[in-house]
Amino acid sequence: MAVYTEVPDEELSAFLATYDIGTVLSYKGIAEGVENTNYFLHTTGGTYILTLYEKRVREADLPFFLALMQHLARKGLNCPLPVGNRQGEPLGRLAGRPAAIITFLDGIAVRRPSAQHCAALGAALARLHLAGEDFPMARPNSLSLDAWAPLFAQAEAQADTVSDRLAERTRRELDHLAGAWPQGLPTGVIHADLFTDNVFFIGPEVSGLIDFYFACTDALAYDLAICLNAWCFETDGSFNLTKGRAMLAGYQSVRRLSPDEVEALPVLCRGSAMRFMLTRLVDWLNVPPGALVKPKDPLEYDRKLNFHKHVRHAREYGLDA
Repeated sequence: MAVYTEVPDEELSAFLATYDIGTVLSYKGIAEGVENTNYFLHTTGGTYILTLYEKRVREADLPFFLALMQHLARKGLNCPLPVGNRQGEPLGRLAGRPAAIITFLDGIAVRRPSAQHCAALGAALARLHLAGEDFPMARPNSLSLDAWAPLFAQAEAQADTVSDRLAERTRRELDHLAGAWPQGLPTGVIHADLFTDNVFFIGPEVSGLIDFYFACTDALAYDLAICLNAWCFETDGSFNLTKGRAMLAGYQSVRRLSPDEVEALPVLCRGSAMRFMLTRLVDWLNVPPGALVKPKDPLEYDRKLNFHKHVRHAREYGLDA
């Protein structure tokens, strides 16, 4: 979440007049995140998130994202719901951008997750995967293997200004991943961006999953690899085996990994680290002037990628036999 597009008061009022959610009491930009413009919106009818979809999110993909949230909610997963306007449409336009109003979920995002949080997240991720089994729509992962070389091309010339020999390391790793990427794994709907700021907790329990705007159809175990990267490393860059074991056990308490998924987990973790290093690198080098956004450090994921290069089996992430 971030603020790229400022919304004039009169435009906001006209937009909200097409909804039956009351009158505005307050609204405030949300600076966290990097993808869309988001406002915390409080009206006489309740509390909501107003999202303006920026250029990285294709407007043609929005029906998939909005329908997925509706489907998962019907399956009992606690996730935001798009609010329909007076014509029943969940998508409109505001300040020249596609825009939607989404229900607000209670809970807090934890900055420093414990092993208990990781276990709860693992189980919630597995429930998401099972709930998505009969979702009728599909969307290819636009930020998977085939996208990484073009992404790197956008940043290659300046990569070494961020870290010495980063360009060389990245080229070598892209070549490896192109030859090692697994095929034929169980696939379905994945969240693809389930970082700690996209999961809400009340106490030790998950109270909601948010921000489905990278959701797509891909290998289910790739989603788990993304979460291992996002949740199980400490601030000093070390992998926390206790957290990894808790997350994997939580996931498998709901959905068992297949032998092929277990075998593929180290390369999937390498790939997910590469994906986030590259998108962070591009964002780091291309922050729009005046944007109220905090670019995230690409070198965090360069360091994680270096850890995964030395992993030979999922046991090293804490997977029990």
